Amino acid sequence: MTLISMLLALIIERLAVRSDAWQASGYLRAYVRLSASSGLSKLASHRIGQYIWLALPGAVLALVLCLLDSHLVSLVVNTLVLLLAIGCWHYRQLYKHYLNAMERGDEEAGFLAMQQIRQDSGSREQSSYGQVLVWLNFQYYAAVVFWFLVAGVFGVITYALVRHLQQQKGQYNVEVSASADSDVEFDTDSDDDELAAKQAPEQVSYQTSEQAEAYFRCVPADSKAVGIVAHWLNWFPARLFGLGFALVGHFSRATSTLLSYFLDFTADNELVITEVAAAAEPMPELVVNTIEESGHMLQLAKRNMLFFLALTAMLTLAGWLA
Repeated sequence: MTLISMLLALIIERLAVRSDAWQASGYLRAYVRLSASSGLSKLASHRIGQYIWLALPGAVLALVLCLLDSHLVSLVVNTLVLLLAIGCWHYRQLYKHYLNAMERGDEEAGFLAMQQIRQDSGSREQSSYGQVLVWLNFQYYAAVVFWFLVAGVFGVITYALVRHLQQQKGQYNVEVSASADSDVEFDTDSDDDELAAKQAPEQVSYQTSEQAEAYFRCVPADSKAVGIVAHWLNWFPARLFGLGFALVGHFSRATSTLLSYFLDFTADNELVITEVAAAAEPMPELVVNTIEESGHMLQLAKRNMLFFLALTAMLTLAGWLA
């Protein structure tokens, strides 16, 4: 059942999901708004209660499935939850804009598209284009699949919520910093109208300010709960999938980089993923931040996912997974 749900979700997401309705962010925003306007805000603002608040949606759904005790219902719900959690249509569209811009030689439009991806995902400024895409792939596919295998829908929903809140907080901080530093306006008169629309202040405001305002009404501004939970939810998967990069890429270089972080409990998980990926797929300095580097890094991430899907299938056939 686990393997079937995973395969169904990955196939449907690749072939049929074409709208924001199939992304988890909209439903997670609704949960945060509900919390901000209800008694859940007290739970979310409590020093210990905020951890319960983060786990609550996943725990409720997992309990409902346990009480129903239906394999068919579990299959459908697992597939839908996975489909929402891995849904990244917004980033797919931005990446298409990047590819189109680079293919027609418009480096400025390509840079803006990647900067939008970097800002929306809260990625590190030091990461190259390819590394940003590898980190996104890890957050939306690898880590989601890992937590589904470990904790079912509870793990998937909790991870998706924490990922969303962490990205949202990062987006809000970027927006506030940009507003404080300058009054730069977005150019919405470019030839690529669809890309311009995604760069418009109204869209950024919808994705950041509204959600962040509701979030900070729930959780104190100095709260570190989301960051702490996100770090530990990503810690082991980052090293596990780093090992995968070594197995499907340049083994000796990737292994050496991975070992330097393997028992480091404080290193940023994005740094671990991006540096191990860069070591597993070494690229000349001249092609960094180009379409060639982005393509090679995405192929590395896809090979890694296929490797772990094959491993999951073998464990299922061996009876180690249900």
